Amino acid sequence: AGADASVRAVVIGSEGRTFIAGADISEFGKPPVPPGLSEVISAIEDLPKPVVAAIGGAALGGGLEVALGCHARVASPSARLGLPEVKLGILPGAGGTQRLPRLIGAVPAARIASEGNPITAAEAVSLGLVGEVAEDVLGAARALALRLADEGRPAPSREGRKLGSREAFEEAASGLLKKHAGNPSVEAIIDSVRNCFGMSFEEGMAAERAHFLRLRDDPRSKALRHVFFAERAAARIPGLPKGTQPRPVERAAVIGAGTMGGGIAMSFANAGIPVTLIETSEENLSRGLERVAANYATSVRRGSLDEEARARRLSLIEGRVGLEHAGSADVVVEAVFEEMGLKKEIFGKLDGIARPGAVLATNTSYLDVDEIASATSRPGDVLGMHFFSPANVMKLLEVVRGERTAPDALATAVELGRRLAKVPVVSGVCYGFIGNRMLARRTAQAERLLIEGALPEQVDAALLGFGFRMGPFAMGDLAGLDIGWRIRQASGKKAPVADALVEAGRLGQKTKRGYYDYPGDGRTGVPDPEVAALIERVSAEQGVTRRAISGEEILDRLLLPMINEGARILEEGIAARAGDIDTVWLNGYGWPAWTGGPMFHADATGLPRIVERLRHFAAQTRDDTLQPAPLLTRLAQEGSTFAELD
Repeated sequence: AGADASVRAVVIGSEGRTFIAGADISEFGKPPVPPGLSEVISAIEDLPKPVVAAIGGAALGGGLEVALGCHARVASPSARLGLPEVKLGILPGAGGTQRLPRLIGAVPAARIASEGNPITAAEAVSLGLVGEVAEDVLGAARALALRLADEGRPAPSREGRKLGSREAFEEAASGLLKKHAGNPSVEAIIDSVRNCFGMSFEEGMAAERAHFLRLRDDPRSKALRHVFFAERAAARIPGLPKGTQPRPVERAAVIGAGTMGGGIAMSFANAGIPVTLIETSEENLSRGLERVAANYATSVRRGSLDEEARARRLSLIEGRVGLEHAGSADVVVEAVFEEMGLKKEIFGKLDGIARPGAVLATNTSYLDVDEIASATSRPGDVLGMHFFSPANVMKLLEVVRGERTAPDALATAVELGRRLAKVPVVSGVCYGFIGNRMLARRTAQAERLLIEGALPEQVDAALLGFGFRMGPFAMGDLAGLDIGWRIRQASGKKAPVADALVEAGRLGQKTKRGYYDYPGDGRTGVPDPEVAALIERVSAEQGVTRRAISGEEILDRLLLPMINEGARILEEGIAARAGDIDTVWLNGYGWPAWTGGPMFHADATGLPRIVERLRHFAAQTRDDTLQPAPLLTRLAQEGSTFAELD
């Protein structure tokens, strides 16, 4: 184009809903094939003719860096622009931290790159990143390019002078570093943007590249890239016949207007799908609808939702009393108490109410989906859709494939999960599915550690140090200790310390006393000598001589049995891929993303060490559940990894 005398200006655009989604991260670490992206962008900038980016959709990462190399930018109203590299443990590596600050200012540029979230076209205009927004983005870009050809090509963004004051930048940088404390990517981004004040563009580019290469090879970045690919792989359903199409879903019904059912109904409404929320009485229904309205009102107060959106979403939720109102739904989600008899009764009635072809889903966390399906004459329509609380917020959706679930019903649930902005992962049928089955191993060990000599604050501190936001005992207090107690009562299981706390009236935050005391605001727990005394009494009753337990042993005792259970889940075919297990724990249970998930962490730790430690703990505690799973043992002996199974 530069050499063609008949070309007056250039427009870079694209077909479809994306401008450029970014670099191909699967190429990271491979030998580069010239020209590199930075060279391409420099060639665009140096063209003597004006180049305009027609951003008809997402311009992310390297895509935004290409647009920054153009002399002007036009965007469609739906365009999203951002630098999400921080979410992969790196920073923009082709000039994003050098061109963007010079174009829109160091403060907004640092925020955009450090947060990693895309901005709207309207915000891009207000910042000066985009010149105009137009429905006909290519037409508008062409007109602008020709006008610039007549008026003269604008200066490249690398020559911009809109950095702003150093003092304002340092104040904003301090806030970002505090918010993302310990994140090396944010630290590198702040340093690279800061270089704009004291370095030439070329010097800043060299420093940015050095940061990029260092971060790219850091274990945290490798883990985050694994997360990126694992979440996308989880959406691929193994064993699904070729050409299977999901059933259309235009209307939904949710049975049960409690906290979980209301949150599920909100998820449908948030996705623009009309939903009927069904209860057994007007009183229960009113209480549920009031809770939904209050949740939306909170979102408005926080600024994450405007009044128009709130009203629109509420209008999509219709409350009704009686199961007969599920008859018009394309998908019915049951969200009542975890009682098999009740669930089978509901599905037996739905069998004669739900329209032919409707997907019948249970939100059970533990129970046998096949047994629930046996209550109907159409088990092919039945599966599990396990939402996580709060259902309108949490990203994970475990889709449980029953023995007789039809392929198109399964495809419908997975596709629906994506429409609801969830991360769907397919699981087979077993007690607790993927996530809760593994969690049960951690819970058992946490209880055992208390009996052997640890205190709640020591156990919680070990997980906090690893990167979890809450430890198991603080989490139990938040959820309510009576919930687990009821489940144990129904199953005949025991947890001596937890049971003793409940029997003493210590139910957690709701009673301001659980594993911790909750004075003041009732949310911040502090250790209680009374709990320590109770634990010591239980240890004596169990005939256990208490001992000091190191933080390293506590962490191994909490994490390694989960990894071992993950290996069993893979052996049994409950999960199709180790990456699916990681996706469950990253999106549903707060596993720190920079470690890649339990199975990726196991590979990084070394499977032989894990086998050795599990055997040691099994002998020490005389607990055969800690014996290494056959798959784990085999992989360790072969020098292989879980990743290689995928």
